Amino acid sequence: MSSTIGLGLPVPKMLPVTGAWTLPFTAYLLLLSNRVVYQRIKHKQWIGDKLNSEKDSTGNPENPDPLFLEGRCHLNFLENVPLAFILTAIAELNGANRSVLNYAMAALFAMRVGHVEVGLRGNGTMATGRPIGLFGTQGFLAGMAVYTAYLVKGYWGY
Repeated sequence: MSSTIGLGLPVPKMLPVTGAWTLPFTAYLLLLSNRVVYQRIKHKQWIGDKLNSEKDSTGNPENPDPLFLEGRCHLNFLENVPLAFILTAIAELNGANRSVLNYAMAALFAMRVGHVEVGLRGNGTMATGRPIGLFGTQGFLAGMAVYTAYLVKGYWGY
């Protein structure tokens, strides 16, 4: 499949795997964003990352500050997913196997959702999804960086 530019030159779609995964990741990001907005509206807290700055409930895993918790879920996603997309796009542009990329992105999506839904929002904010999501995401980032470096090993003379 390709599209045309300029004088009708065909240009192939260069990032179909990365492009395909933008929908689920963006939909989940919108859900996380709306949860933060919901807490702000519900508690009429228009600025700041905590509902009550005098009482520090952010360190209590049994009774976390709901705005702080939803904000951290949102920010944790934003701290990792953009780099994952950059690495995936670079790998795809350098000829990575599309099946490998699809499986990797599916695993990353499951780990990020698990990190929030079964981890941070789970029992006491420390449920099993949290370490699985954390270490799985770190493994994804490291693995994708190594895979991308392997794809361009000829550049370094190997």
